Amino acid sequence: MHTKNKIAAVVVSALVAGLAGCSTASSPDTASATQAPSANNDPQLAAQYNLDVNKVPAENFDLSKFKLNTPRDDNKPERSGKVMEIYKPMLNDKANPFSDADWFYTDSVTGAMVFASPNKAMTTPNSKNARSELRAMLSDDYSSPKNNFTIASTDNAEAYGAVGGHMSATLSVDWVSTSGDYKKNGAFATVIGQIHGSKNEPLKIMYRKLPEHEYGSVYWNYETNALGDDYSKRRDIRHEVFGQSGLRQGSEDPVTGIKLGEIFSYDVNVDGDIMHLTFTKNPGKPNQEVKTFDIDLAKGEYQGDKYDQGYANDWMYFKAGTYNQCNTGSSGCSNNGIEAGDYAKVSFFQFSLDQ
Repeated sequence: MHTKNKIAAVVVSALVAGLAGCSTASSPDTASATQAPSANNDPQLAAQYNLDVNKVPAENFDLSKFKLNTPRDDNKPERSGKVMEIYKPMLNDKANPFSDADWFYTDSVTGAMVFASPNKAMTTPNSKNARSELRAMLSDDYSSPKNNFTIASTDNAEAYGAVGGHMSATLSVDWVSTSGDYKKNGAFATVIGQIHGSKNEPLKIMYRKLPEHEYGSVYWNYETNALGDDYSKRRDIRHEVFGQSGLRQGSEDPVTGIKLGEIFSYDVNVDGDIMHLTFTKNPGKPNQEVKTFDIDLAKGEYQGDKYDQGYANDWMYFKAGTYNQCNTGSSGCSNNGIEAGDYAKVSFFQFSLDQ
């Protein structure tokens, strides 16, 4: 159970600063003062998903096409004053593979790849929200078009690292913040997978659970690609999957949703111009439930929005982890630490990118 406990609002402490900027091969189940408790304690999950509890995430999962951001101040000289970035070679260093005992590690019982993020920490430019999140990197040159993908209708599609791509995950959301403003959709929510474009996001997969509810809701957003003078007209169009989005204080528990610690999956396949989405509740069980969506990313004017230009001729990249939507500003969340429940945590049991 979570009890009120004050910790520093700034995530980095002198005790862990040395760990943050370098790879470490220390035991992935190393405890820390702020490590979030586990939601799943079934050791059979490690065998079911072929995970080794003694290995760090990059040894259990193919992360060779990803970099990682964690909610710490970066201590590398070239990134002073920026959020911690674990470069692709650091994340996948076979001699000294990376883990972070607080925010990115292997669960000592299930073997899951765990991402956790507080309600306030150093974050990326243009964002108020902390994250522990992978970002696909198709090239070693960050600024190259080859580092990102596009869709088939893009005029110079061959200049990019890929046309389309396929990302799949089997996961559980283990915790979302219990503080926040009920009137804000970011409160009690986290992003667990996304496609980011050069400006806007054609896909954000969300999980949100109100503190008094047993069930949370999974839904996804399409952000209209309004550009130029119309950039301020961009908006998120929500699509419900399991449960119900937009719930407020006093709403009924969305019993068609998903509980904390309950395993489900998402599959994102951009093929040609079409984004195919598949969500599965109770995967592999007799009561398995599947929801699918198909969206033409090139068409534009999605659901009649005249400002949406579509995503043809744009570049994009996949992301996965926990991008905590609860912040101490617009979401009205507090930041009193793990024991107070002011964080988000997600466990991945299967994860792949085909691109």
